[in-house]
Amino acid sequence: MDSFEKGSDEYKISFIKQEDFEHHVAETIKSYDKTLNKIDLNRFNENVIDPIKLTFDKALFNKTWEEIIGLEIHRQRDKSNTNAIGYFHQYMFKYVANCIVPDQGFDVIFTNNEGKKLYVELKNKHNTMNDAAQKDTALKLFNQLLADPDCIGCYLVEVIAPQSRNIVWTKTLRDGTLVSNERIRRVSIDIFYEIVTGRKDAFYQICTQLPITIDKLIKNKSVRVVEQDTVVEELSKKNPDLLKSLYLLAFESYLGFDQTSNVLDDFQKNYQ
Repeated sequence: MDSFEKGSDEYKISFIKQEDFEHHVAETIKSYDKTLNKIDLNRFNENVIDPIKLTFDKALFNKTWEEIIGLEIHRQRDKSNTNAIGYFHQYMFKYVANCIVPDQGFDVIFTNNEGKKLYVELKNKHNTMNDAAQKDTALKLFNQLLADPDCIGCYLVEVIAPQSRNIVWTKTLRDGTLVSNERIRRVSIDIFYEIVTGRKDAFYQICTQLPITIDKLIKNKSVRVVEQDTVVEELSKKNPDLLKSLYLLAFESYLGFDQTSNVLDDFQKNYQ
């Protein structure tokens, strides 16, 4: 059986209790919050849809208008879900032995058996911070190292790193100071999980268990899933031709774009 296959009753995580993991996944789904609500036409067009872009996308990606609208709805939801995934990764460590998630300051603090601490800034993707943000983060890690010289280290931990790694993070600060110290490191999350649990496959265990737990919660109706969107139906009521309806949504008050005009008919033939 594939380790990632849904439906297995065997719990795969050896360092987090099953009830804790299921609670955490359920709380993460709850943090999706309003993105699970249906999207109607008003919500779909809150920031004014760009029908020009959608026209390019429809033609170049060989999609139907229904598919293009569905992709745009997904894009809108996806922009709002970044915080939910950040919550999932950070607050998982509430259930990992010797780790805490502080209310402020660092994202995670790990204490080893000798009582020495490891301070962590946690990022989802390695390329989400611009240079200024990287310099500020490096300075924060360096200052903490000065404040706690006996600490294990200060790490920038990345969930989506270019590869599994544990490297010294060398960074030039805003004032030109070069920060380079063996205990200031850039670490992928698999390595960090190994450090705090002692298990090489700890992060792999989480990844294999996650789809099984989500599926279980949905089947048990412990969490809600996305509601049925009504954008296509409402656009069709506005005008049976979805192309015209999208253009009227943005440009109805523009010259030539009123409901009785035939100006859209000329290019409609190119996008059947």
